[in-house]
Amino acid sequence: MQRLNEATPGAAEEALLACCGSRRWALRLAAHRPYPDTSSLLAAASEASYDMSFADLTEALADESCMPQPLLGVRAPGSAAAHTALRAAHAAYEARFGHVFVVSLDDCPPEEMLDRVLVSLRQRLAGDHDDERSTTAEELRRIALSRLEHLVASHASAAT
Repeated sequence: MQRLNEATPGAAEEALLACCGSRRWALRLAAHRPYPDTSSLLAAASEASYDMSFADLTEALADESCMPQPLLGVRAPGSAAAHTALRAAHAAYEARFGHVFVVSLDDCPPEEMLDRVLVSLRQRLAGDHDDERSTTAEELRRIALSRLEHLVASHASAAT
């Protein structure tokens, strides 16, 4: 937490942009430093996520599409067929909604990730655009909070 609090504004913004690709979100969090603890940072990040405009969300999703996505379940039985289905579902999702699919997998065991992503993709493809925009914003918020926790934890372990 100390490293983030003491970082230059530019360095803090860059670190925060790695958690969520909305520049306004990152600027807002950087401007409100110092944070007394991780809980305060996460609360501020959550609030900033809820306040994201359509343009902010679009910017963050564009940034997500630039991030390399790991192939989940590479050694799982039937993985070639599952990965083909995953690629097809991602393509269908992007064609329907016009942005990359995001889902938080923090609470998911590694062996269930591929199935969870496929199920989530299929369920969300059936929804309407307004509901999906809300779901996407919530998933992006959860991902950003997880990345923030990791950022603070990695900085804390690097300091010791």
